[in-house]
Amino acid sequence: MRTFLRTAAMGVALTALLAACGTADTPTTPTPTNGAKVKIKLQLQWFYQAQFAGYLAAVDQGFYAEQGLDVEILEGGVDIVPQTVLATGRADYAVSWVPKALASREQGAEITEIAQVFQRSGTYQVSFADKGISSPADLKGKKVGNWGFGNEYELFAGMTRAGLDPGKDVTLVQQQFDMQALLRGDIDAAQAMSYNEYAQVLEAKNPKTGKLYQPTDFTVLNWNTVGTAMLQDALWANTAKLTSDTAYQEQTVKFLAASLKGWIFCRDNAAKCVDIVVAKGSKLGKSHQTWQLNEINKLVWPSPAGIGALDEAAWKSTVDIALTTKNADGATVLTKQPAGTAYTNEYVLKALDLLKAGGADVAGAGFKPIEVTLNEGGA
Repeated sequence: MRTFLRTAAMGVALTALLAACGTADTPTTPTPTNGAKVKIKLQLQWFYQAQFAGYLAAVDQGFYAEQGLDVEILEGGVDIVPQTVLATGRADYAVSWVPKALASREQGAEITEIAQVFQRSGTYQVSFADKGISSPADLKGKKVGNWGFGNEYELFAGMTRAGLDPGKDVTLVQQQFDMQALLRGDIDAAQAMSYNEYAQVLEAKNPKTGKLYQPTDFTVLNWNTVGTAMLQDALWANTAKLTSDTAYQEQTVKFLAASLKGWIFCRDNAAKCVDIVVAKGSKLGKSHQTWQLNEINKLVWPSPAGIGALDEAAWKSTVDIALTTKNADGATVLTKQPAGTAYTNEYVLKALDLLKAGGADVAGAGFKPIEVTLNEGGA
């Protein structure tokens, strides 16, 4: 998530990498022989945490192995752009937010979305309750933090829809990837992910009470409610291989079936999945990861058409915002409609058929989040 749309500043590097690696002579996918498992690589977009619990669980529980796959999960980081890793052949699949991946496609990356795992956006704008910010219009005259690197487009779309000029009606502040500026009072509203930074303020002590802050101490702008949400974590594949490589096509169905089974497992076995994430070396503690997985499950479930199936209306809304919303520099995410095969539901629907044939609940209509008690610092 941290590198969202950092490709806007890395366009030249991406073009050079694509040219160096080449896309015309895409190597074919090996077919397993003598029962050997096919080795493939999945690139994450950030460090190991519950945001990626489904994939980690698919390895731990043997779901990939069941499909004849030996999956290596590549940890993300500050300077790792997963869709570039995929486009340059250093991974077979990648997790990336839709707008950032589309920006990379516009710059030449031959990638296609194959599954929309998160059905909802997890981006918030958080403020202390006494600031009186209950709608985007209330941001007028306020100091508004955002991370930049393209993370700001939902926020800017919300302000624009409320009749505000983001460049004139608010004071924009470059926010670090934490909530310290909000807690110190340096800004009036801070950008946060529901599953990460929002938990960080609830893991902090209120100096007035000596106890942890409570949700009632804050107000939250949720872009899903406002109507300017953009699609986030999706799985992406190599476009050329999807077009011409039969083994890769078959592998993709198996990879999706196992990955989505991992997410179903984490819906139904949250505590076990938190243990898997913590054991993998997550940088934040168990109560934070428990909160995170609970919030991630809210973004995934319910999935009325089946987990991973892309809602075309949500896609269109994301593309429209990417084309029309300008940031403080006057830039939009995209300059034109995505060309070629930007997404396909073909493989995920086949994967869902496999899961349903095995009796899996792929919609999660009965999912209910749990109550999570946070500890100081997320321990």
